[in-house]
Amino acid sequence: MNRLEQRYKEQVVPALMKQFQYSSIMQAPKIEKVVINVGVGDAIANPKAMEEVVAEITQICGQKPIVTKAKKSIANFKLREGMAIGCKVTLRGERMYEFLDKLMNISLPRVRDFRGVSKTAFDGRGNYTLGVKEQIIFPEINYDKVNKVRGMDVVIVTTANTNEEGAALLSEMGMPFKK
Repeated sequence: MNRLEQRYKEQVVPALMKQFQYSSIMQAPKIEKVVINVGVGDAIANPKAMEEVVAEITQICGQKPIVTKAKKSIANFKLREGMAIGCKVTLRGERMYEFLDKLMNISLPRVRDFRGVSKTAFDGRGNYTLGVKEQIIFPEINYDKVNKVRGMDVVIVTTANTNEEGAALLSEMGMPFKK
């Protein structure tokens, strides 16, 4: 069992039960999945870029991402329908906990001038979205082999019903929110 999963069961659930007066441990919110999305706009001109991004995301997550394709043709962007334009990966279970542990304890503190992540990035239903500006904050990425610094969106989907429950869950799990 991953140490973050163990922390959830031993510390987070009891704390949430106390804070929100739940009658059952099944009411306590939990993290359902983590979705990581990378837009690769320059894949239109350089198809090799997509392969590099897929390899990097596979290294970071330990799971191969799905290549997302354009739904519409946009002439101004020289974009045709069906062209590869990004990639995404959905993590659940063991891999999800490993990724979150790495994100919260290793990668985010490596960001320069890091003061914490925003508390306002919740969607109203307890899900949290985080933008990472550079993939090089992850320890698996070799800085010398990176051709272009890319950002990614990390969406943490929870079973929480409100933003307060989602924020309480993530802060108990160790998400470094701004003070």
